[in-house]
Amino acid sequence: MTQNVMVAGVGLVPFSKPGASEPYPKMSAQAVRAALADAGIEYAHVEQAYVGYVYGDSTAGQRALYEVGMTGIPVVNVNNNCSTGSTALYLANHAVASGQAECVLALGFEQMNRGAIASQFGDRPSPFDRFDEATQALVGHSEVPLALRYFGGAGQAHMQQYGTRLETFAKIRAKASRHAARNPVALFRDVVTAEDVMNSPAVWPGVMTRLMACPPTCGAGAAILCTEAFAQRHGIVAGVRIRAQAMTTDTATTFEARDMREVVGYSMAKRAAQKVYEAAGIGPQDIDVVELHDCFAQNELISYESLGLCPEGGAEKFVEDGDNTYGGRYVVNPSGGLLSKGHPLGATGLAQCSELVQQLRGQAGPRQVEGARLALQHNLGLGGACVVTLYEAV
Repeated sequence: MTQNVMVAGVGLVPFSKPGASEPYPKMSAQAVRAALADAGIEYAHVEQAYVGYVYGDSTAGQRALYEVGMTGIPVVNVNNNCSTGSTALYLANHAVASGQAECVLALGFEQMNRGAIASQFGDRPSPFDRFDEATQALVGHSEVPLALRYFGGAGQAHMQQYGTRLETFAKIRAKASRHAARNPVALFRDVVTAEDVMNSPAVWPGVMTRLMACPPTCGAGAAILCTEAFAQRHGIVAGVRIRAQAMTTDTATTFEARDMREVVGYSMAKRAAQKVYEAAGIGPQDIDVVELHDCFAQNELISYESLGLCPEGGAEKFVEDGDNTYGGRYVVNPSGGLLSKGHPLGATGLAQCSELVQQLRGQAGPRQVEGARLALQHNLGLGGACVVTLYEAV
């Protein structure tokens, strides 16, 4: 029998710039201890752990958790690019829902290096080789770093099809800064205007400015998932459950569509969201608050459409009408998102989880979305994987 999965506790380490963080075992231990304290249980209660990171050696998950305790539990190391943290959460959710365990830990961390993200293994085929070839064929501009070409190219495709203005992406970044100003754990809390974003250095003239891209950061996040029965036995008032969750990977459409939006996972995200809505018996109109994968302002805009928050082609109007912020139809990325918190790859999904759990508990302080009952999380990794999770206040 499928178990209801409760989010018993969450923990988050404020993100920091590369070179300014504690080593990953210390960050991870701090996040895990915070999640355990939030749940009101001991590490000895945890029966399994799924630990996500992208840049680290094998069994770094064990090294991180051994700072907290050495209890002999299964520790599974997870790497799914930028969706790594949510993939760890996905596995933990399934372990509890299936009855494998009553109390499971999901942990994500990243200790990033300065500069652009790069492949670590130059002597073998890259998992991105087909993505790189498609991007070169569709947008060219070899002088622009690939990550910018992926998502800038997706934004450019939207601009070309629907007449979307560059200023619209700037407004998304400005909105992120206003939200982050209310979040004490956001790395970048200075408010910027759309004009500031437009005036920041162009990294791809006419397509993207520097402030439209998230920065790499270091950090860690954790979540404790458990059954209802476990929560009752241990006096845990979780307040939040995972109502539905789906994970998808690429289909042939990714390359056959010859559309940069597909290369960066538009249909992958759309299918994951549809699976979640169908499983929960709701529609996107029922959602109150969203944390989505805004690695670039361009990806936030196309994600509005892939998640069904607005019609296809309707994202610019969605932004212009203020339907992505307080007072509108949804509050999107009340934390400030990746654009303002930064993006420690393995930790991002757990940071999104932490924010939404706080929102549904009514613990988000000045950024609280009033009366939030249903929260949607979208975490995307190229190569590719997308995890969409629906949380419900109980």
